[in-house]
Amino acid sequence: MSAVRNLRKLSRAAVLGGTSRGSLPDAIEHVAKVHRALHPGADLRALRRAYVLAESSHRGQTRKSGEPYITHPLAVTLLLAQLGAETTTLTASLLHDTVEDTEVTLDQVREEFGDEVCYLVDGVTKLEKVDYGTAAEPETFRKMLVATGNDVRVMSIKLADRLHNMRTLGVMRPEKQERIAKVTRDVLIPLAERLGVQALKSELEDLVFAILHPEEHARTRELVREHTERLDPLTGVAAQARRLLREAGINAQVLIRPRHTVSVHRLWLKRGELGPCDFGRLLILVGEDADCYAVLGELHTCFTPVITEFKDFIASPKFNLYQSLHTAIADDSGRVAEVLVRTRRMHRVAEAGVIALGDPHAAAEGGQETAEENPGERADPTRPGWLSRLLEWQSHAPDPNTFWTELRDELAQDREITVYCAAPGAEAPGGGALPLPAGATCVDTAYARLGEAGHRCIGARVNGRLTALSTVLRDGDAVQLFLEPANGSPSGPSPEWLDHVRTPAARIAIRQWLSAHAQATAENDTGSADGTLAGTHDADTPGPDDAVEELSDQPTESTPVVPGRPDTPVRLARCCTPVPSDAVIGFPVRGGAVTVHRDTCRAVARMLSAGRPTLPVRWEQGAAGCRVTLRAEAFGRAHLLADLTETIAAEGAAVVSADVEPPREQRVRHTYTLQLPDAKGLPALMRAMRRVPGVYDVTRAVHDLTTG
Repeated sequence: MSAVRNLRKLSRAAVLGGTSRGSLPDAIEHVAKVHRALHPGADLRALRRAYVLAESSHRGQTRKSGEPYITHPLAVTLLLAQLGAETTTLTASLLHDTVEDTEVTLDQVREEFGDEVCYLVDGVTKLEKVDYGTAAEPETFRKMLVATGNDVRVMSIKLADRLHNMRTLGVMRPEKQERIAKVTRDVLIPLAERLGVQALKSELEDLVFAILHPEEHARTRELVREHTERLDPLTGVAAQARRLLREAGINAQVLIRPRHTVSVHRLWLKRGELGPCDFGRLLILVGEDADCYAVLGELHTCFTPVITEFKDFIASPKFNLYQSLHTAIADDSGRVAEVLVRTRRMHRVAEAGVIALGDPHAAAEGGQETAEENPGERADPTRPGWLSRLLEWQSHAPDPNTFWTELRDELAQDREITVYCAAPGAEAPGGGALPLPAGATCVDTAYARLGEAGHRCIGARVNGRLTALSTVLRDGDAVQLFLEPANGSPSGPSPEWLDHVRTPAARIAIRQWLSAHAQATAENDTGSADGTLAGTHDADTPGPDDAVEELSDQPTESTPVVPGRPDTPVRLARCCTPVPSDAVIGFPVRGGAVTVHRDTCRAVARMLSAGRPTLPVRWEQGAAGCRVTLRAEAFGRAHLLADLTETIAAEGAAVVSADVEPPREQRVRHTYTLQLPDAKGLPALMRAMRRVPGVYDVTRAVHDLTTG
């Protein structure tokens, strides 16, 4: 009701005109009074000139409600003044519709009020539908967000403008009310949340709720009405808390803070039934950060704390600047009250967010107002992580529909994490802090850190462990990215990446790459993820059902022999493919032959425990080398098989057979049976294979075979 009374007062003053003390027009005297209370030294001359220009340029225009149009910029300016906005913001607010709806030009605003006011007015001026058609609304929001990236006060004015329009939306047609309410819900309310302007956000939520869900809104309002007719039990809990803190010598203000309508509705949905203490919370305001923890200690000592409800947003502020201690306590009567504990400065920022931080340019220059009044406060709130990400990806979304869709998806993410990601190739796995939305994956990290070079990402370690690219990251994770070689075209992302990305930047980059390489992607999808021989299986390569007695049917050339039995047939077991210099052991099999295993083979332990007899075996070097089976573990990419076989050939080995298993979570396993000219070259060959980009391990194959 106070908002309605203020609006009526402004309407009368705007119509009647006149001036009051200090030569301020009557219409802005109330605005000036509110402004002076928070900024006593403010120079109001620009504010007066702005009102005179706005009133004269809007004269004769009326709103749908029939009121003089000037009441709208006046009401928006009053909202911002109540939130503590500085004079430049209020000046631009009075003028915010002049360029859009009157004959006033940006050049006139710049000449009369300077570059800053001109920038703010331009930032909130809508683009014309005659020029942009249906793209006017998304492109207007894109323009505002880009302007907000340089000066957050642009969005402050837009939020206050939308709130006053929502307050007076009842004069519009129902279908237009619904359309405006949906945009407010999907875009403006999330922006208010991210900028920390809770006072505007809460009222916007309630107004949208009433339009889009009238039945639920009416039911919730009835619950609130019934509650207000009874004695609020929080009054008794608040009195106990005041007495407790006074006796502890803590100077604190204890208030009862009613929940707004949407907050009550959400709690009802969560709990199914509301108790008498659920319609509000205790708000305790103190002077210093240390006092917050002193209050917490007293509350948890003298009441019964509900530990699951405790959250410390002072030590770990939310990404929208919000700081408070949250807890819940129960008194001897069993009444449970939620409690917020914060300093008065924290409370001002919690209510007004970035508006409370004043002029970011003045703060950055060590300048005026908020910067002087509150040294140590965050100097530049205009580029939090989410806004930097938004400004980056929007530049790659030329299509207005794509921008509009991705903007809503981006703003739907209501939490943020920080991961640490070094540039690929850096010695340490950690690196620069990288803010990402909650739910982001290694793929999101790659594009956030590398831009389009994220196309080359083939794997990642998280906190030192190899992990799938689809892994969802947690706050504080250290991420190390693996890239394919920079020379040549990247193999690029797979379509599956779209299933587990959360950031618009990653989504847009992946879609653009897939669109540009649609034919190549289709061809790659018919084969393996690395485009090579997926699923091939040579008859000489052992399969999972082979028995341990099955032997290589190829000549070995470097021959194991049984001492004293030169004519005994000797074969190499396929499960461990021993080569010269390996320590080996022989087992007699049917037909008088001997099977030779590496002594570390798992089959050896099983057969020894079963009582199988053994025979000693030694190597006799032949003239034509030896055969070995190697297994390469790698991140899937194009040309991997070609690079590995080229490396194998360069080391003088020949590929007898190759098997590439289907990829799993971007990783592939290649198994090669190789003929080496000399077993002594095996270590060098394995080292060379490990150096192939994307390969993270090469081992001697040990097949899990069962004995017959």
